Amino acid sequence: MIEFDHLTYSYPAAVEQERPRPVLQDISLTIAQSSFVLVIGPSGSGKSTLLRCINGLVPHFYGGTLSGHIRVAGHDPITLEPRRMSPIVGFVFQDPEAQAVVDMVEDELVFAMENHGLSPETMRQRVEEVLDQCGCTHPASIAHLRRRQISTLSGGERQRVAIAAVLALHPQVIVLDEPTSQLDPQSAEEVLDTLVKLNHDLGLTIVLSEHRLERVIAYIDHILYLPGVGQPPLFGEPAQVLAHAPLTPPLVELGKRLGWSPLPLTIQDARRFASALRIYPSARIYPSARMYPSAQHAPHGPALEIHNLSFGYNAGPLQETQLVLRGIELVIERGETVAIMGRNGSGKSTLLKHCVGLLKPDQGQVRVLGLDASSTPVDRLARHIGYVPQNPNALLFSDTVADELAFTRHAKGIPPSDDTPLLQTLGLAEMRQEYPRDLSVGERQRVALAAVLVGDPELILLDEPTRGLDYVQKAALTAFLRTQKERHKAIIVVTHDVELVAQCADRVVVLGDGKIVADGPVREIMSTLPLFASQISKLFHSPQFLTVEDVMAALSQAEAVL
Repeated sequence: MIEFDHLTYSYPAAVEQERPRPVLQDISLTIAQSSFVLVIGPSGSGKSTLLRCINGLVPHFYGGTLSGHIRVAGHDPITLEPRRMSPIVGFVFQDPEAQAVVDMVEDELVFAMENHGLSPETMRQRVEEVLDQCGCTHPASIAHLRRRQISTLSGGERQRVAIAAVLALHPQVIVLDEPTSQLDPQSAEEVLDTLVKLNHDLGLTIVLSEHRLERVIAYIDHILYLPGVGQPPLFGEPAQVLAHAPLTPPLVELGKRLGWSPLPLTIQDARRFASALRIYPSARIYPSARMYPSAQHAPHGPALEIHNLSFGYNAGPLQETQLVLRGIELVIERGETVAIMGRNGSGKSTLLKHCVGLLKPDQGQVRVLGLDASSTPVDRLARHIGYVPQNPNALLFSDTVADELAFTRHAKGIPPSDDTPLLQTLGLAEMRQEYPRDLSVGERQRVALAAVLVGDPELILLDEPTRGLDYVQKAALTAFLRTQKERHKAIIVVTHDVELVAQCADRVVVLGDGKIVADGPVREIMSTLPLFASQISKLFHSPQFLTVEDVMAALSQAEAVL
């Protein structure tokens, strides 16, 4: 179905600078028809580039130099170009914001079909079909979004609309670049279930890349691991590839450390191994309710105080204002790391935007470090707040990575200094002279983080910070956030990444329908709300075990006792 024959590709910037640096080098492999293939590898290893070769976006849109051959369903994407490949290969990008071309959801679903001259009857039938193909129940279905303006949708809702628009053309191959990166766990599972159904029932060939392997590993039949230029790729069945790949989800990582064979890929696979371990829950009592000091008794004082916050968007010309936040009451102290979680569209990103003054409450008050966020100029708030939105491109406009950091220092009146330690922590030391927008999404995410964190903000607001980050980079980010917590910085992370939350959060606030439905210590929330539990938490059903390190520590203690 898909054949790569000695494929090598370099982006144009490397050619112009007379120092060719291929992103892909001598790739040869064959993906069989009706396969479900996961492409993994470190951030910047060429995953997105390889996917773009399948429909001809590389090299036709991006330029550069390509050698070797590609065949997809008997067609040459380099000869046909992306426009003529689109009925054969459906492509869903990492950035759903970049994929939408019209204002309304239903118009977006129709746009590609109109361009291919489908009859009105066919288009109506396919619109109804795809409105429900991203899940079988509300809100996984996007039927309720059909008359919404795309600009009012959450990141996850936009992701589902992008997938539905691709499915409307009935392609033979579907290529998805991190399709679950902005989806909550339940929505991600429903989208993946839909892809499995399309793969099994219609025989569609599906190729996707993903950094959160724990989400997708149970659905796929083959893995392609791209280690980076100069090293041969690995291609085979999941357990075979993961046994040799350094990037593995927590469950597989635990299996590797303990020598489990065959390596467990699912919770069910791992239960028979876990039940034989001689570890028992600690006698430590975990609180059943949040026991945080009140603002007036907090050791370092409140960083954020929200009282009776309500806010709504104008959803469209034919609809009433959609209330997104409803009577929010929340206090976050300095030195706390708080994860805000919830289903897509529950108001998480909207809440963050109020904290930085980008949105004004319809009702209530938001105070940030003692300042009223609705009346304080945004530039003044920005001196104390580090905010990284979902889309890192919103913060990147300088010519080099080093210039991005220098701009922040200049804007905040911070004298020049050596940024090497921060760049090394985020894996950017070798990219300081690169043009940020030429980098991968994961690399751009880290540049945006660096540009914000170099200003030493007192309050750090991160919206999906691990989007595009591999496990090594996620671990580095976690370690860095811990150092910021030790310096009594308040950190608020909006995320669907339950593994990140298990590693670095003290407290979890869960939003549902614009309200706070749960608020408590991370171990309590993860042990009582399975939807927001880590893999290790699901395996052991104990608040003592959230991460691989928790299990290894308990085993060490058990061995010491014996």
